[in-house]
Amino acid sequence: MTTLHDRGAAALPALRRFSRSTTMTLLCVVLAGYLALGISSSGDFFEGPSLRTFLQYLATPILIGLAQMVALCVGQLNLAVGALGGFSACLMGVLMADHGVPAVLAVLIGVLSATLIGLVTGVFIVATQINGFIVTLGTMTILLGAQYRLSGTRTIDGYSATLRDLGRSAPLNIPLVFVTALVAAALLAAFVYRTVAGRRLLAAGGNPLAARLSGISTDRQIVLAHTLSGLLVGIAALTATASLPGVNRSVGGDWLLPSFAAPIIGGVALTGGSVAVFGTVLAAFVMRLIDTARAQYSLDPSWVNFLIGVVVLGTVVGGRMRETHLDKKGRTAGRTPPVPPDSGPQPAGALPTTGGTR
Repeated sequence: MTTLHDRGAAALPALRRFSRSTTMTLLCVVLAGYLALGISSSGDFFEGPSLRTFLQYLATPILIGLAQMVALCVGQLNLAVGALGGFSACLMGVLMADHGVPAVLAVLIGVLSATLIGLVTGVFIVATQINGFIVTLGTMTILLGAQYRLSGTRTIDGYSATLRDLGRSAPLNIPLVFVTALVAAALLAAFVYRTVAGRRLLAAGGNPLAARLSGISTDRQIVLAHTLSGLLVGIAALTATASLPGVNRSVGGDWLLPSFAAPIIGGVALTGGSVAVFGTVLAAFVMRLIDTARAQYSLDPSWVNFLIGVVVLGTVVGGRMRETHLDKKGRTAGRTPPVPPDSGPQPAGALPTTGGTR
């Protein structure tokens, strides 16, 4: 009984922190938004087909959000998320439709290509010491050209029926592509929170100088972060190719804003050193709910980007204000106490009191 009581007492502070966290807020928003959409649609949104469609097109936003989150955790930005995903999706489609490559091999080539491009990007950033913003911007431009070279102006839709079946498969109305995204999120969380390599990744992003003094190579962590980001983008390209009726040069064109919005809204700091896997997944849910509401009420699509942009800016500004408040509070708490007033002249041979004993 005493052990159970002690465990309960130790769990209370953690529950209080969670109740005040961004993750808890997002969880409440997701539940409220889902119920609101279900009620406003007279219950149609709760039915199997609607739920299946909603979750099917949620897989890609989750994965691209996680891909950007990994780059942000080491203080980097990956502007090439959309271009890399579009290139990988078109590469898979062209290999299957034009060259008759089996689906498994084409998918493997596409995912490995995205991972390799992420690796090369990280190595280039480390070798040249050029800001990752500039490098990924250049990578994005190159990949957009490569994507157009692969697909041209056509839509590639003659690829493997097996891959299409994967995109449509939904046991118990839970799409397999959505399960794939959740498995990737769980594995990423386990890597970051439970492994030495994951903790080094966070240490390098949180305080690069302290990490180097501790023997952690920040350069290796930057390369690792971009490699993992490329891998997640490759998996996102797989889910997009399986879910869409066809791929063309427009695939990935609208991925950049959601890739930043999900981790930022989920609670990831732009300065690095933090991750929020569950928060990023929930933020992707929120954006998907907004997009579903837009379609259900026939709203102008531009309002979706406007609303997401406002939420992102509000989150960044709010986080900055909170950090400033905590810094001021910390400085106030650690302020040096005032010097006591002089009580009068001391004897000539007296030594100043130090508070200790001789």
